[in-house]
Amino acid sequence: MSGGAKQSVGQIYANNTPIAHAVRFTIGKHLTNAKGLFYIEKLRVNEVIVVEGKYDAATVSNLVDGLVLTTDGFSVYKNDELRELILRLGEKRGVVVLTDSDAAGFRIRNYINNFAQNITVKNAYVPSVAGKESRKDAPSKEGLLGVEGMPPEAILTALRLAGIGDAPVRSGREISYADLYALGLSGTAGSANARRALLGKIGLPLRLSKKALREVLSSLYSYEELEQLIKSGGQL
Repeated sequence: MSGGAKQSVGQIYANNTPIAHAVRFTIGKHLTNAKGLFYIEKLRVNEVIVVEGKYDAATVSNLVDGLVLTTDGFSVYKNDELRELILRLGEKRGVVVLTDSDAAGFRIRNYINNFAQNITVKNAYVPSVAGKESRKDAPSKEGLLGVEGMPPEAILTALRLAGIGDAPVRSGREISYADLYALGLSGTAGSANARRALLGKIGLPLRLSKKALREVLSSLYSYEELEQLIKSGGQL
């Protein structure tokens, strides 16, 4: 498998992968109202969804029936009250972290996972997609769309693959760390390039840690499916 470059949302979801199937399932939740206009049935979420900024929150709130909190960027690092709120609500309801796919988003995601490690935290990942939000004059530093710029199906799919609502059904055994090594995705010569190529192909952030890589791939594939995906060059 070659490459690893960022793809458009359309390219990612045109692929014959669990992500693409999940998107087609999500699109199946589109309904038609009395005026013949399409809209998306809101996904009911019991967990507290944590995003970075107010524009992210506005986008997500249009798609889910649930509570969405913002970190206000890196302000969560110094905001004791916000961290306490996340922990208190998370103890009762669980937390879903839905941050951008750039370096800053991953720093905030890791920070939340660390201070909330004693409660249930689910990580939802939007793909690395090049682009610029319409309200901005220039793209972000890394040139990636944030959560606010993602189409509805990308956000809903990220939530479903994190275990919120109806997740795609898989068959076969769970992926282990040993499997990542055996498949050339971790700990071997060229594994970094192979890992980035795979993640780019299936539309996931390119900077996942080994722990996150195993968790996310296990949410998408069985070992048998992943092995076949790699052998076939990215198409199941």
